[in-house]
Amino acid sequence: MKRKALAVLFTASALLAGCGGGGDAPANQGASAGEPEQLFKQNCASCHGVDLKGSSGPDLTRVGAEHDAAEIESIIINGKGNMPPGILEGEEAKKVAEWLAEKK
Repeated sequence: MKRKALAVLFTASALLAGCGGGGDAPANQGASAGEPEQLFKQNCASCHGVDLKGSSGPDLTRVGAEHDAAEIESIIINGKGNMPPGILEGEEAKKVAEWLAEKK
C-alpha cells in the first residue's frame, strides 16, 4: 500500500512540475518598453478600461492633470489603494507613466 501511495505522490509531483510556467519569462513579453499603450492594454486595461475611463480601477482619462510622470510611475511600481504593487517595473513603468502623464 505504501508503494502505491508513494508512486501516486511521485507521479503527481512530476506532473505538477511539468505544468510549471516558462520560468523567468515576463508576463507581458509581447510588448516592448517602447510601446506604452500596448503595455497599458496588457497590464492595466482590465481595471482601468481600454478607454481609460475605469471599471474597478479609477478613471485615468485626465490623470496627467492631477499627477506628473514621476508620481504616476511611483503608483505603478508601489501600488496605491486597491492597486497592487509591481504591475509594471523599470523602463516599462516609466514609459506607461510618461504616456499617462500626457492625459490632461
